[in-house]
Amino acid sequence: MLALLGVDLFTHRGGHSQSRRAAIVWSIIWVTLGFSFSGFVWATMGGKHAQEYLASWLIEKSLSLDNVFVFLVVFRTLTIPKKFQHEVLFLGIFGALVFRAIFIFVGAAALERWHWVAYIFGAILLFTAYRVLREDPDDDKENPTVAWLSKRMPVTPTVEGPEFFVKKEGRRLATPLLVALVGLELTDIVFAVDSVPAAFSVTNNTFILYSSNAFAILGLRALYLVIAEAVGELKYLHYGLAGVLAFAGLKILLAKWLHIPPLLSVGIIAVFIGTAVWASLRHKRAEAALHPGEPGTSPGES
Repeated sequence: MLALLGVDLFTHRGGHSQSRRAAIVWSIIWVTLGFSFSGFVWATMGGKHAQEYLASWLIEKSLSLDNVFVFLVVFRTLTIPKKFQHEVLFLGIFGALVFRAIFIFVGAAALERWHWVAYIFGAILLFTAYRVLREDPDDDKENPTVAWLSKRMPVTPTVEGPEFFVKKEGRRLATPLLVALVGLELTDIVFAVDSVPAAFSVTNNTFILYSSNAFAILGLRALYLVIAEAVGELKYLHYGLAGVLAFAGLKILLAKWLHIPPLLSVGIIAVFIGTAVWASLRHKRAEAALHPGEPGTSPGES
């Protein structure tokens, strides 16, 4: 994991982080690495654990799309230029790896000692699914964490360089980059409360839980650069994410009476996300056909 983080930091320093073409290539590499790791799990732990890894990885990868949307909202709110976004994303992802490890190992220990904790996980997932289902993607959103931090921290109004602190008139002030970093970390802690229990719906093995989370998170920087603008146009994506969360919650709550094989879980999750993306793209094409020439549409789309 440290080696992969080092590769990410070294190869995307400076201007390299702004190339969308490079981001597409790196997204493919990260997805390939995450998927291929199931082969290592199969070879060392057996087919059942490999299927559990795939299901957990697909859940986390799907839910990470919400993280991408948060990145976009935070950077837009604080008007952070693209050339300074990479360092915030890298540190944010590093922090997410640490927090996910804490959540996973604490959660696994709690489940081993108190089995009723599983029902709390299931209830959290169902409540989150309901909240996500009621989201209106057309609403202009402001990240509440960033808004709260901006009001309570002495912050410079603009980003003038890659620094997290600057000195002005003898005062040490935080920059919007620091607010963005803290905001991303705090938001990821909230997301971890949702996504980590979802992974527990398919396995209790801490190695599989953490490796699947890590591989889903590691590609977020490249994924953000590829789909940051497009993710906001996926009108029905939140329905797919709500479906994944509800499925995971019901799977935990009904585990005593209903067993769903990991490979079937993979298929169900893929159907939820695939259907939501397909419906969103179809809606976008229909809108482009009805309103040709409007901003955000192109003749090719109609």
